[in-house]
Formats: sequence, C-alpha cells, structure tokens
Amino acid sequence: MDWILFCKALILGVVEGLTEFLPVSSTGHLIVAGSLLNFTNAQAKTFDVVIQFGAILAIVWEYRRKIGAVVAGLPTQPKARRFALNVIIATIPAVVLGLLFEKHIKAVLFAPVPVSVALIVGGIVILWAEARHRERNVAPRVTSVDDLSYADAFKVGLAQCFALIPGTSRSGSTIIGGMLFGLERKVATEFSFFLAIPIIFGATLYELAKEWRTLSVDSVGLFIVGLVAAFVSAFVCIRWLLRYVATHDFTAFAWYRIGFGLLILIVGYSGGLSWAE
Repeated sequence: MDWILFCKALILGVVEGLTEFLPVSSTGHLIVAGSLLNFTNAQAKTFDVVIQFGAILAIVWEYRRKIGAVVAGLPTQPKARRFALNVIIATIPAVVLGLLFEKHIKAVLFAPVPVSVALIVGGIVILWAEARHRERNVAPRVTSVDDLSYADAFKVGLAQCFALIPGTSRSGSTIIGGMLFGLERKVATEFSFFLAIPIIFGATLYELAKEWRTLSVDSVGLFIVGLVAAFVSAFVCIRWLLRYVATHDFTAFAWYRIGFGLLILIVGYSGGLSWAE
C-alpha cells in the first residue's frame, strides 16, 4: 500500500474517532481534513462511511456488558425491553426524515455556508442551553439511562433529527436536547452513545450498498487502517468525554464550533477548501 495513502487514512481515521462523539460535527472536520490531504475522490466518500463504523465499534466495545445484558434480558426483563424500545423509538424520527429528505439535504445544505451556519448556530444554542442550565440550577429529572420514559426517548429522537443538517453534530443535538428535556448530563451523553449504534450502523450499510462500485481489493488495506484508527481514537475519546462531563459543561465546545464554523466559511470562499459531496 502507498505510504502516503496509509498516512492519510490514519489521519482521517483519528479525526473521525475524535470528533464523532463530541458536539463539534465530524462531517465538517472530515471535509476540512480530506481537503487538506487532497483526499476527496469518489473512494473518499466510501472511506468516510467505513471509518464511521470503526467509531461505532468503539461504543459497542465500551458498553459491551450493558449491551450484552440488554440482549440477554430481552425475553424476561422489563427493564431490558424498555431500554431497547427507547433506543428504537429515539431512532425512528431521524431514519424516517433521512430517507425522505436525503437527496434534498445533500443538494441544498452540503455547502460551506449551510455547514458553517449550522456549526455557529449550534455553538450559540449550546451557550444558551448551558446558561439556562446554570440559571435554573434545577436537579435533573432523569439520573440513569435505564430510567428514561418512552416520551423522553421520543423527544431526544426528535432532537437527533437536527443532525440531518450537515454541521449540526448528531452527538451535540442529542446531548443538549436530552439536557433540555431533563436528563442528567452524563445520562444524555450515554444515551447519545447508544443512539449512535443503530443510526450510524444503518447509515454505513445504506451508503455501502449505494457506493459498492468504489470498493476494490486494492482499497481493503486503506479502509482497515482508517477503521482501526477510528476505533482506537474513538475509544479514547469516549473514555475522556465521560470523565469530562462529570465536572465540566460544554461551553468550550460551543466556542470551538463558532470558531471552526467561521474558519470553514473563510477558507471555503477563499478557494482553499475543496467542497465535494
């Protein structure tokens, strides 16, 4: 395998793993990183999908005991069935809207201005949500991921729909949405992790089914490098984020989003950013 491509795959895998579960938009970061590395061809799109799967495997590994307990308890344990049904309920809105409007979203919103605006507006929303949280100083209503009601799950699922807008961030939408609906910060973060499994796994299979022609034997090594890099970096990021939310809010991420959105806008329109679907 070409060592230059090897390094590009490694870097992009790390970028995906570090940004997928933070409220900063992995899409925007992969666009910028791919452009800087001159990796924007048709194969790059499929590569981005594959490395997302690596990030999801990190979630599955981190929560393997929880997932195993839920699967084993489905036949006999009401708590396990409620948890599984909550994940399904929260997943449905984004899946339905995604299937209905995917082409329109890519045609209209996959451009520097919409993505930059989504990043900046998302940052402002996080600042507002955190300020509201400090002012109200009300104890969270839901303190365990097992205590979510079906209504809670559905509301978080509606919040996840905003992530269909490129640059919004799926994790940002679900975590901040969950907090606004009364979930404890850590609970909102963990539920966001669990929602990522069916959403991104399904999206990966869907995109691979559409783009299978770009796959080749020669690209297997490249994809494996990116997938492993995404898995390792995502695993480290998940562990770090769970510790971070125990003592910090998301204000720093909000300002980062605003700065990154402005950067995309400036660089994109100065001709320094290759913007491809």
